[in-house]
Amino acid sequence: MTTRAGFVALIGEPNAGKSTLTNQMVGAKVSIVTHKVQTTRARIRGVALEGDSQLVFVDTPGLFRPRRRLDRAMVAAAWGGAADADIIVMMVEAHRGVTKGVEAILEQLEEIGHGRKVALAINKIDRVKSDVLLALTKDLNERFSFVETFMISAEKGHGCADLRKWLAAQLPEGPWLYPEDQIADLPMRMIAAEITREKLTLRLHQELPYQMTVETENWEERKDGSARVDQMIYVMRDGHKGIVLGNKGETIKAVSKAAREELEEFMGRRIHLFLQVKVRPNWLEEKERYSEMGLNFSDGNA
Repeated sequence: MTTRAGFVALIGEPNAGKSTLTNQMVGAKVSIVTHKVQTTRARIRGVALEGDSQLVFVDTPGLFRPRRRLDRAMVAAAWGGAADADIIVMMVEAHRGVTKGVEAILEQLEEIGHGRKVALAINKIDRVKSDVLLALTKDLNERFSFVETFMISAEKGHGCADLRKWLAAQLPEGPWLYPEDQIADLPMRMIAAEITREKLTLRLHQELPYQMTVETENWEERKDGSARVDQMIYVMRDGHKGIVLGNKGETIKAVSKAAREELEEFMGRRIHLFLQVKVRPNWLEEKERYSEMGLNFSDGNA
């Protein structure tokens, strides 16, 4: 039996559907999905099996014009993930078409994609008519020589099986990189923090988009098979702490309940989750915070 294994980098603008596609391919939730841009901070690797092939998906942060240290570190992580991959899949939203952001990514691909297989995945195809799709496909393929084009809906799963089969056949021959039952190479502490951060982001909408981070400070295994998980939510101002806590602690209770339930479902066992909120005005400039997010602090330098 010939086995294949390799890395597949998903790149695109924020909200192009990279996290949703990663989760669809893996068949489990390994990457947080919200309607906010830039929710994926670290390169999350989800592992999928297709026949005798093991596909390791590198779900990169969305590519955008960076303004702050965190933005610059995220963009560096995204391009780093693409540069290390065996195959690159560029995702474009069907209804948005060729935006300035897409044009900027195509320019960078000329350099990074050289000598690599780069496929195009046009996502959210259910939002446009077929003639618009055909015109967009033609336009994008004239701008860059993609080896293959796929029409998909990452959310609904349309076209994803064909994409996965194609990717599996393109990977280099070699032994699998991860144990068969492992779906993500992130430690559980980080996955747990990401789940809580997703629930906070969904709950708080526009109030605190990126000015907070979550860290798992303690993970204690208990004799009954459950685990106690202590997490710290870092915010930048006193006012933000009040928003996270909510009236009579309602917000943090709801977030804690939602995060705990998802974590229990993910792990298949009981979790005792305890959240605290701490004000750290300069967390965006602290090296340790970047290490916790799987980002390189020095990549944030201008």
